[in-house]
Amino acid sequence: MRCVYRLHSTLELPLEDVYDFFDDPALPADVEDVEITRRNNTLIISAVSTDDEISKYTPTAQLKASVTENRVYEEIEEEEDEDDRSLGTPNTGGGPQWGTLEEEEEEPPSELVEYACFKGDRETVLQNSTLQYEMFEVLCNIARIAEKGTLTAITAIGGDLDAVRIVDGEDRPASINVVEDPREDEEGGGVDWRDNEFIS
Repeated sequence: MRCVYRLHSTLELPLEDVYDFFDDPALPADVEDVEITRRNNTLIISAVSTDDEISKYTPTAQLKASVTENRVYEEIEEEEDEDDRSLGTPNTGGGPQWGTLEEEEEEPPSELVEYACFKGDRETVLQNSTLQYEMFEVLCNIARIAEKGTLTAITAIGGDLDAVRIVDGEDRPASINVVEDPREDEEGGGVDWRDNEFIS
């Protein structure tokens, strides 16, 4: 039995990178394919099972992302260096550099790029239980190509807990701290929420 107990994601990557990833993805054994649907500003990636016995009316696990537009500025350092050389003004020394002031004040060229944002907890990012762990593995692979964001999770395989942490595209060490439930030791000492006059 493989389960995903806790998951939190702040992943952001260009929408084009997501589509490129699914051009030829390495999918888990039980996932034959994925269906990608876009509804306005929401991207839904649903698992297609290899098991014919799973009814077409059974919702399989899906990844959900919001789509936003971000302005991306182009770097033009090389062009500026060429301009400096053509003006005959050295980059070093204390002399004036004619003609570069206007270029520095101009806003660098930019374009609007659509980003897929896998942000939230398990219920927001990873939905439905059938093939949930398999789609979690797909999400981990997406996290490894994302330059920005963090994916953390607690999973279980055959009863053994495992922690997953991927930050800015790289796997990082992660551990699980197990703490006792404090409610067991608080008999009679806690707040009685049912008979509290301050709560209506």
